[in-house]
Amino acid sequence: MTQPNIVILGDYERALKRFSNWEKLEKLANLTIHHEPLRDEALYEAVKDADAIAIVRDRSPFNEAMIARLPRLKFLMFTGERNGTLDSNALLSRNIPIAVTPGGPSKETTAELTWALILGASKRLVEQNKLISSGGWRDELSVLPMLAGERLGIMGLGSIGSRVAKVGAAFGMEVVTWSPRMTPERAAAGNAKAVSLEELLSTSKIVTMHLVAGPGTKGLISADQLALMRPDSILVNTSRAALINMTDLQKALAAGRPRQAAVDVFDLEPLPAEDPLRNTPNLLVTPHLGFIAEPIFEVFSQGITQTLEAWLENKPVPHPFKPQ
Repeated sequence: MTQPNIVILGDYERALKRFSNWEKLEKLANLTIHHEPLRDEALYEAVKDADAIAIVRDRSPFNEAMIARLPRLKFLMFTGERNGTLDSNALLSRNIPIAVTPGGPSKETTAELTWALILGASKRLVEQNKLISSGGWRDELSVLPMLAGERLGIMGLGSIGSRVAKVGAAFGMEVVTWSPRMTPERAAAGNAKAVSLEELLSTSKIVTMHLVAGPGTKGLISADQLALMRPDSILVNTSRAALINMTDLQKALAAGRPRQAAVDVFDLEPLPAEDPLRNTPNLLVTPHLGFIAEPIFEVFSQGITQTLEAWLENKPVPHPFKPQ
């Protein structure tokens, strides 16, 4: 009997094998794990003979046209609970089941990274490190601002934004918030003050984004909104790249409003080697590290092996996909 072909995509960190036992899968199926980014024809070549596919987050885009080219495909799963690059309807219309894994403590790790970026940008840690490593000691960038007493503007006060707010309050910052459905009562429950988007942008020293990228928020921050920001402000995005017009952000940084930005998410990931965002002055960038943590990849890895084993043995998968 021919064994099914299983293809794992997007293991950039080569982490999946570390956190689960893959021996059973390797005995039951022909297993291939891809570590490099794949798109378009390279992606098709990797999965054209796959009976089942597992994707790490939304790193491998599957649209309707791609799915139509995969007649052998019988099952697909992805890690986490959302995937913005998968046409789930195209799969479901062919009665191809979809499964997910739990997301792990990604809310906590993203809140941690948010503060790493805020502090790294505010205290100019990269520049200070370069100064030391080049033999220097202090220069004009060594006279640093304080966050205590400043206003922290949080766009979205959900599970991540509320964690960020607590840290801001601990630092002695005034916390204000806005989102499309924010109310004074919701803000107060998170120990913040609800304000308009215009007030948040024009008065906050730190503006940090924790919104879902949907029809009402995609492209929310573009040239007009950036022009409202304080000339000493810092814009931080650890949520979704679609919230900000990145071309407008580069122009705004060149014009000095905001003074700095710190970004962990991009329209195209991995960021192309020639992308100007890699070397934009006053822009601190990290390679989408918000959810990259050992406890999360343990959840992902064990979720993949448990789910694929259940599928191979014709048992119910532990976390079937639920359309939004």
